[in-house]
Amino acid sequence: MISVCMPTYNGSKYIREQISSILYQLGVDDEIVVSDDSSSDETVQIVEEFADSRIRVFKENTFHSPVYNFENALKHARGDYIFMADQDDVWTSDKVSVMMSFLKKTDLVVSDCFIIDESGNEEIGSFYFIKRSGSGFFKNLYKNSYIGCCMAFNRRIAEVIIPFPRNLAMHDVWIGLLAELIGDTVFIDNKLVYYRHHANNCSSTATFKSKYSFCYKIWYRSVLLFFVMMRYFKVLFKRYES
Repeated sequence: MISVCMPTYNGSKYIREQISSILYQLGVDDEIVVSDDSSSDETVQIVEEFADSRIRVFKENTFHSPVYNFENALKHARGDYIFMADQDDVWTSDKVSVMMSFLKKTDLVVSDCFIIDESGNEEIGSFYFIKRSGSGFFKNLYKNSYIGCCMAFNRRIAEVIIPFPRNLAMHDVWIGLLAELIGDTVFIDNKLVYYRHHANNCSSTATFKSKYSFCYKIWYRSVLLFFVMMRYFKVLFKRYES
């Protein structure tokens, strides 16, 4: 079973196109888990208009954070395989089939993506080219190249990454670093998402340039490393006990 986890907030402009690009790739037993962070526009209404039993909507949340809004979607996911999805992107028609072919033999998969503007016109042909994307724990701790909307992972990873630590700035690097330690990760060259770059993107990944100072980056990476290692040792301790 596949669960597509989608946090939403005031995403009415693009969400219909995104959900349409996902739904027809899913089986009858798969699901899209939408966690809405108290949108003030028609986001929830548009989602519910699909009237598809595979879409489960959790609304009236007050996280005020895309990170913890995603965590909420993940907590409600029932699938063996978790796909992360943004509300404003578009999936290629073969995204699920390609990702699943890799998920059968690894724990976490990251794909490349096209970068498009608000109107859907291609701006950049490869996210990997910008970020020099690839696996490696210290490589990604230093400069993160995990991008949530291009990631999918199995239940084993899902059970380790929840709950998220407090004050987490980005969840994609948290998931990626833990997956590097406890399982296998792979970056594939296939471009499987049209990643929409616009003024209202929530993460610093979306702008391709960090807004934080050098001192903050050092401090945050130290804190992130601490939480990642604490969770990793907790996993090892549980394995030892069993």
